[in-house]
Amino acid sequence: MAFQKAVKGTALIGGGAIATVFGLSQFSQYRNKHGALVQVQAAEGAPVRKEHLPSREQQLQALQSSGEFDVLVIGGGATGCGCALDAATRGLKTALLERDDFSSGTSSRSTKLIHGGVRYLQKAIMKLDLEQYRMVKEALEERAHLLKSAPHLSAPLPIMLPIYKWWQLPYYWVGIKLYDLVAGSQCLRSSYVLTKARALELFPMLRRDRLVGAIVYYDGQHNDARMNLAIALTAARYGAATANYTEVRQLLKAAGPGGRQRVCGVRCRDVLTGKEFDVRAKCVINATGPFTDSVRRMDDEQVPDICQPSAGVHIVMPGYYSPDNMGLLDPATSDGRVIFFLPWEKMTIAGTTDSPTDVTSHPIPTEEDINFILSEVRNYLGPDVEVRRGDVLAAWSGIRPLVTNPDSKDTQSISRNHVVTVSDSGLVTIAGGKWTTYRAMARDTIDAAIREHGLQAGSCQTMGLQLEGAEDWSPTLYIRLVQDYGLESEVAQHLASTYGDKAFEVAKIAQVTGKRWPIVGKRLVSEFPYIEAEVVYGVKEYARTAVDVISRRTRLAFLNVQAAEEALPRIVDIMAKELNWCDQKKKEQLEAARTFLYYEMGYKVKTDQLTDSSEISLLPADIERYKKRFHMFDKDKKGFITILDVQRVLQSISVQMDENTLHEILNEVDLNKNGQVELNEFLQLMSAIQKGRVSGSRLAVLMKSAEENLRRRQAIPVDRSGGGL
Repeated sequence: MAFQKAVKGTALIGGGAIATVFGLSQFSQYRNKHGALVQVQAAEGAPVRKEHLPSREQQLQALQSSGEFDVLVIGGGATGCGCALDAATRGLKTALLERDDFSSGTSSRSTKLIHGGVRYLQKAIMKLDLEQYRMVKEALEERAHLLKSAPHLSAPLPIMLPIYKWWQLPYYWVGIKLYDLVAGSQCLRSSYVLTKARALELFPMLRRDRLVGAIVYYDGQHNDARMNLAIALTAARYGAATANYTEVRQLLKAAGPGGRQRVCGVRCRDVLTGKEFDVRAKCVINATGPFTDSVRRMDDEQVPDICQPSAGVHIVMPGYYSPDNMGLLDPATSDGRVIFFLPWEKMTIAGTTDSPTDVTSHPIPTEEDINFILSEVRNYLGPDVEVRRGDVLAAWSGIRPLVTNPDSKDTQSISRNHVVTVSDSGLVTIAGGKWTTYRAMARDTIDAAIREHGLQAGSCQTMGLQLEGAEDWSPTLYIRLVQDYGLESEVAQHLASTYGDKAFEVAKIAQVTGKRWPIVGKRLVSEFPYIEAEVVYGVKEYARTAVDVISRRTRLAFLNVQAAEEALPRIVDIMAKELNWCDQKKKEQLEAARTFLYYEMGYKVKTDQLTDSSEISLLPADIERYKKRFHMFDKDKKGFITILDVQRVLQSISVQMDENTLHEILNEVDLNKNGQVELNEFLQLMSAIQKGRVSGSRLAVLMKSAEENLRRRQAIPVDRSGGGL
């Protein structure tokens, strides 16, 4: 770990010896890049980055026994964690409470882009809006900072704007060049124009007809939930007492100057144990995103709402729908919303932004939402690429909490920027803004808190501060993981890009596979690089539920809901061992995680493609063909097939498969959940596959493969073989 800026004196490495210049008594320890223990003498009162990450239990103890905090932040999203980090690095005694998990809300459901906002710049120029221009300028500066603060979690991404009319080419080119110009020295890479041929070479899936050319510009992309977690962990290392699953029940107040009631802390509850306790603080900050108004009403029941939620729906499709390193964006879709089409984690994210919503919890993606996105995707991809409903692997909705400024004369206007307000009782609220500007939002919030409450603090220290995992990371770090620990290259790259220099800690606890290669690193599911050791490490990173692991410590739920469900039993077993769960607790965790996948991650709309489609629309010839395939398994003409039927056929072609896997395969098609697949269910499945509503059915592939194997194995009669020898 690098020396802190506040270090004074001289440190001698090795043997525990230390020479000092100023004779101060406080020391901290860290290990340098070579693993040697270093003791450094820190300036009195300066925040020191801890090598050891406190456990959640230690954090809860600190909240209850540390007396009065300077700052208490409510909300564990990007902005809340950013506020905690900003306050802690200024030397303020800081606490943070989150009623769910860090990044469990909006901050994990973003477009994954780190951007200044091309469309906002367009509006700023067209409407001569100085506020929007300043917002874009600030966002571009923060974009550069965010990419540098966590290079393992973020990277520049080229984004293509396809051009279908000649007049659009100069129009968009001028706009994108202005975007580069506003970024100035923080411009990631210069934008450029592509000919039609070159555009199709880089993005071969594009529709060829009417395409004139394209413009490519650069923005950033990141792993949003892991970035949020990195901010929270960094705040904890700087001394902030951070606790997830700690719900604020009410604001505490006491008489202040002039007899006014002032907020002086909160009454909170540990969601996992039910224990309630008070946390006192000189300043309480409300950074709860879509839930901003509910906390404001704890302070004043009559306060008008300022939050106007705006929903964005996202779907995940296989990686072959987009190039590995090229996104696509259209700022003018059929209904005026922005559509984006981006590669992420070797998959493809497609989605829209800014659909007004009246709810504050995350809405469930509907079939209409998904079909709209698919129709827009079809508009851009060539006719040789079949965009199938069944290729939607996951779907989710995120809410952006737009705000009206309560101090503005025009209370009807929606601000795209962030707003910091202070109530009469001293409650500081930060609302609005976007992921990219979290650091600037946190800086403005803490500045306001210092002014309002007269806190003694240093200046903002977060510009240039590297987040958890970034300090000793390099693009080639994964090679050391392969060489030193015997990890698969794909797994090593994933660990390096997820944990940065902390990847070695994950590798150290990875289990031996028992194979020649890889030596360590048992995967949770075969097609994704997530390994079992990450579940153990996730508990150290404050994961307390199976949902935390599948959605935020790993991103499995956001990438493939079926794969996430498949991994759940093993994840729960590992967490049970780490957290001492009983059998009943394990059962509850499994059920809660499956409910999360079913409703919040699009599993329901995926399975509805089969359960809601009772009509079988197949040609008579297809029906006969599929009946023959079905009866190959149903030898006894029962009208249904079971696991035993499938096992018998597999044994006849020398294929072995464990019973649990077979049960999962049949369960995907067993609509009435009676433990068997009827002929009608099978025909319904094949009909849905033909229509593209369902893809990747393991039972359909298995039965087709078995049929082909049996056909090849049938002996040729002697009279048809030329007599033989």
